[in-house]
Amino acid sequence: MMSALNELGYNNELERYRIEHELSSFDVGRVISEHKERYTVQGENNEFDAELIGNLRFTASSRNDFPAVGDWVAFSEFDEGKALIHAIYERHSIIERQAVGKTGEVQIIASNIDFGMIVQAVDRDFNLNRLERYLTICNASRVTPLIVLSKIDLIDTDDLENILMQITQRIKDVELVCVSNQLDGYEPLRKIVKSGRTYCLLGSSGVGKSTLLNGLSGKEEMKTSEISTSVNKGRHTTTHRELIVLEGGGILIDNPGMREVGITDLGDGLETTFESILSYAKDCRYKDCTHMHESGCAIIEAVDNGDIDESAYNNYRKMEKERMHFESDAQDRKKKDKDLGKLIKQVKKQRKNNKY
Repeated sequence: MMSALNELGYNNELERYRIEHELSSFDVGRVISEHKERYTVQGENNEFDAELIGNLRFTASSRNDFPAVGDWVAFSEFDEGKALIHAIYERHSIIERQAVGKTGEVQIIASNIDFGMIVQAVDRDFNLNRLERYLTICNASRVTPLIVLSKIDLIDTDDLENILMQITQRIKDVELVCVSNQLDGYEPLRKIVKSGRTYCLLGSSGVGKSTLLNGLSGKEEMKTSEISTSVNKGRHTTTHRELIVLEGGGILIDNPGMREVGITDLGDGLETTFESILSYAKDCRYKDCTHMHESGCAIIEAVDNGDIDESAYNNYRKMEKERMHFESDAQDRKKKDKDLGKLIKQVKKQRKNNKY
């Protein structure tokens, strides 16, 4: 019989990490919700209202050093239902985006994710460009993407087939599942959710993520709102991230809807998402071609000839510019932080010398 920790995804690799980093004196748990730097940690037998120890808080150099939903942590109970977090286990994946309104900073959406469940509602929300944006976030995080088209009962068969054709023409080798709010409408998705694996719901407000979670779990895990008939949008009620274990053994993290999904990819996420476009790059005249304006660019030529979808190419260009801008901002911020650190050290040294 699986223990509570095994049901949350605890495995031999995490146990090895616990032993190697001398964390065996602490309890182990997983962060299942976060709200204003207060965390709910699920342990072996109980949930705890947890906070960071002072040292962990004050030595944090960025938001990435704080716990996120999905993290495994070492903790100790200090009062009934209360706990202190002493360490965060190494993450095997992080889904993140640009922090809204904060230049060059990232915001962790969730950690230790196996599958990014990208949800789009076919009745109003379907958008290929946004779908490719979420795919890029998953690919950059080394998280397997899974496309879920919701509310298929609200459109006719021809419209659904048209949407499926648009997706398969631009997006290759990504599993796609259709679900509806009708009886057994979530069964196709339930069949592919794997026990012990963690799935993160990604999508805009009102696409049916909370309804989907309720449909998979078979109970009212998340509150949902009626559809507004005036704007045809669901009044989204999820306000924070939360991790839930399904009866079938899968682990699901729900998220508030995201209006902005800024690209932070400094790896090869874009290259993976737009592999079919960038495969033409080997024929470019220049090795350092940006594929945006150069004469002799094989990608631009393929767009002009109709071999590459122009909308997909324009979406790639937009996200590539966004990535370059973020990288520049991140480097500037890193330099400023480094300069500030030097200044603080100089001030401390000067004060110490003045004492003598």
